[in-house]
Amino acid sequence: MMRTRPLKVALLGCGVVGSEVARIMTTHADDLAARIGAPVELAGVAVRRPDKVREGIPAELITTDATALVKRGDIDVVVEVIGGVEPARTLITTAFEHGASVVSANKALLAQDGTSLYASADQHGQDLYYEAAVAGAIPLIRPLRESLAGDKINRVMGIVNGTTNFILDKMDTSGAGYSEALDEATALGYAEADPTADVEGFDAAAKAAILAGIAFHTRVRLDDVYREGMTEVTAADFASAKRMGCTIKLLAICERSADGESVTARVHPAMIPLSHPLASVREAYNAVFVEAEAAGQLMFYGPGAGGSPTASAVLGDLVAVCRNKLNEATGPGESVYTQLPVSPMGDVVTRYHISLDVADKPGVLAQVATVFAEHGVSIDTVRQQGKDGEASLVVVTHRAPDAALSGTVEALRKLDTVRGVASIMRVEGE
Repeated sequence: MMRTRPLKVALLGCGVVGSEVARIMTTHADDLAARIGAPVELAGVAVRRPDKVREGIPAELITTDATALVKRGDIDVVVEVIGGVEPARTLITTAFEHGASVVSANKALLAQDGTSLYASADQHGQDLYYEAAVAGAIPLIRPLRESLAGDKINRVMGIVNGTTNFILDKMDTSGAGYSEALDEATALGYAEADPTADVEGFDAAAKAAILAGIAFHTRVRLDDVYREGMTEVTAADFASAKRMGCTIKLLAICERSADGESVTARVHPAMIPLSHPLASVREAYNAVFVEAEAAGQLMFYGPGAGGSPTASAVLGDLVAVCRNKLNEATGPGESVYTQLPVSPMGDVVTRYHISLDVADKPGVLAQVATVFAEHGVSIDTVRQQGKDGEASLVVVTHRAPDAALSGTVEALRKLDTVRGVASIMRVEGE
């Protein structure tokens, strides 16, 4: 039997994602009601610009007073798609206090202050769902929180920003430089006018914090995530990668230590073998590779951003939360029972691809090899080219702690025979 009283939904934000959420709620109202067991009603939409025409949304639902909307008391679910830390944080906690569950797409807030949001939701017996905060339409948060809840996840590695993947893919396939590829991404609408959050890895770092916390049942904040952007990646780096049978991706990598006593979370560009599933992820698509003890290797792939894909994730959460409301229950909350420490980047074991500009004379390779040996770093391969007194030396290491690898690079910079370190790139996925 379907309940006749509708569940009331307040929508905070009506931009690209919010307008799609409202549209789907309206056009698919009968299907949503059948799946939930009760009709859902859009009870109010909080916006900053009330005069803007919003097709399909009755004018009487529009308000600029988001606080009053979430305080109404008859709201069952608040959908927050305004982004940023404030006023989103205050609005979400206010919603909990007034008896509403929350569906959010706010990765920045969850990465920075998810703990307090979880605590508030738990205190007031409400749900906090956020599938849309990571990887758009790709079902990822719920599989990690629920489908793999009985397994032990050891590693999560993925491409979680479509803008950066589009840029790197264009550099790889067309030979374009970074600036040229960025211009194309901007013209096509994949990159914002200010692309800093994407290309410097801030967006991916927020998502890495969320993924690590869920996967390892421990608290990981944005400040715990090591971050490097991709603005220094060059066409020469791609040429070197191709010689190694690799490509370059901006990766979010979250993993347990070998002894299982700590975790790490990091975002940086890396070379990965063309045989790795992530190497074939093209254009602005996202993909996340999960390694679990019992399930083995799993791949999640799809569009990671955009109005419709993100709205799809929001609506999926809305259905789940509304079902919980009808059953007077809540879904899984924060799981942090392991309380594992987050280790610094220096403890991460990885490989380096190092390109050096050196003097083209006898003994240079021996000097360089000595520096690696002094820092306990083993060399895998060396490639040297030289002409007219100048040479390039490309060294690929075996696996070693990142602190030892970075220390090696700093020591190389001090050699008289090393004129410069042209590039440093980690090698992952092997």
